[in-house]
Amino acid sequence: MSDNAVKKLAGQTVIYGATNVLGRLLNYLLVPLHTYIFSNAAEYGVVGELYAWTSLFIVILTYGMETAFFKFSQDEDVKEKVFTTVTASLLFTSSVFIILCSSFSQAIAGWLRYPTHPEYVVWFSIIIGVDALTSILFAKLRYDNKAFSFAAVKITNILVNVLLNLFFLLLCPYIIGKNPDSSLISAIYKPEIGVGYIFISNLVASIVTLAMLAPGIFRQRFVFDWQLWKKMFRYAFPLLIFGLAGIVNETLDRVLIKYLSPNPEPQASVGIYSACYKISIMMTIFIQAFKYAAEPFFFHKSKDKDAKEAYSEVMTAFVFVCSVIFTGIMLYIDIVQYFVGETYRVGLPIVPILLMANLFLGIFYNLSIWYKLTGQTKYGAYIAIFGAIITLALNFILVPRFDYMGAAWTTFVCYLSMMVVSYFLGQKHYHVEYNVRKILFYLLLAVAAYGLSVAANKILGTESTAARLAVNTTILVVYLSAMYMAGRRTIQRMIRR
Repeated sequence: MSDNAVKKLAGQTVIYGATNVLGRLLNYLLVPLHTYIFSNAAEYGVVGELYAWTSLFIVILTYGMETAFFKFSQDEDVKEKVFTTVTASLLFTSSVFIILCSSFSQAIAGWLRYPTHPEYVVWFSIIIGVDALTSILFAKLRYDNKAFSFAAVKITNILVNVLLNLFFLLLCPYIIGKNPDSSLISAIYKPEIGVGYIFISNLVASIVTLAMLAPGIFRQRFVFDWQLWKKMFRYAFPLLIFGLAGIVNETLDRVLIKYLSPNPEPQASVGIYSACYKISIMMTIFIQAFKYAAEPFFFHKSKDKDAKEAYSEVMTAFVFVCSVIFTGIMLYIDIVQYFVGETYRVGLPIVPILLMANLFLGIFYNLSIWYKLTGQTKYGAYIAIFGAIITLALNFILVPRFDYMGAAWTTFVCYLSMMVVSYFLGQKHYHVEYNVRKILFYLLLAVAAYGLSVAANKILGTESTAARLAVNTTILVVYLSAMYMAGRRTIQRMIRR
């Protein structure tokens, strides 16, 4: 690969990565808006649960065809046929899904325990169907190296969603409050819709996105090749299984809490868990940005003699940064807690558990390079399925006893187990001399700093926020000094690379 090709790849990676991180960040900043406006945790629980179902059905309705598109489009003679075949397939399955869900919306709403809101089922079926279809249109932009077009459409989607949330949840109630006789706003805004406006905003944003991408469909001569589709589906099916296992690990807990929680109002438990989970996603945003930058680096570096040494140093530096993030959040939880409304802060004890769980997931992403480089991607599926079994089993055991705390510990155990299994398999198939002692030191030092904070504040009896922050800031300064002394050589080597 030429230097120009590498630079082009790096530039596009930055665009895709920045767009993804920006999207997550802006949507993430909607959490305070939602949790302060909807102080009833059960209301926000509806949001958490329905988006968990959305993640699951998006995987089902794309059924691995995005990756199959990239694989089969390598043959220039059939790449247009590949695109139109996949597009037709997704258009058909998405349309059938929307029609079925809309036709049986009342029955599905009853099963979900929202018998008075069948419109939620209709709205989400359209969101899911449209997003499944646009996934292949976004894939086409990536295949054609149209990174800026990709970013423009993604950012438009994000802005439409965010602005409509602000319009419906802040501006409309404000205008109605000042001028109850405003006929224009009264015609648009109905207070009883409540959290439904979060879904409507998403629905409009998805439709706008489809409208922007649709011209890409009509510029092609539409051909559906049944034999080609069967080959692509056989290739994609294992990816569907892998995707389903992964999404079970990530989101199914929000669904299961509703049905397994001992809380008389289980939907409130879903809301509290979903809101506090978003605090832990501060770690996830960094991990996502790291993934976009690291994956191209790992593959590009694989041919170098010092590749394994570089992978080891990257892992050490990654754990260093994540450990600092963990400690910073937990020592300043008195400030971070205001990210969610007061109703939801009862769930703050799950935050350190979920932060550490996401850190383990980040380490797992680092370790996954062994099966990607060796071409043994089947192991990635095996590990994800192993994690899904843990997720299902422990949720059924722990949630009925410990409510959403059980779900948090399940996530922790799941990602810890996946990380450990991936490490030992990787050492067998693609040995990298990771600095395990230093990595463990970083992790234990972070946990120790948090534990010292809890103990010190309890012993000193610091009840005021200012006093706790003073104690925690002192601990943070000592912690950062220790981390710098332990990690300065690794960080310096990484900067020189």
